[in-house]
Amino acid sequence: MSDIESLKGELKKLSAKAMQAKMDLHDLSEELPAGVETVMAVAQRVRDAYAALDARRAELKALEAAA
Repeated sequence: MSDIESLKGELKKLSAKAMQAKMDLHDLSEELPAGVETVMAVAQRVRDAYAALDARRAELKALEAAA
């Protein structure tokens, strides 16, 4: 499997992870004030997931440009 194909597979997984984290934060916001102590941890998980996704997208773009 090429690096580009491998990266595309990883992007799908990261995208699903980021979307799930976003939905977790959304669900948590609907339950406030219950669970308010977990908001920062869930928000950090969302931020980390999207940062990883953005980094991999940039890596894929660079690989595709070099090909």
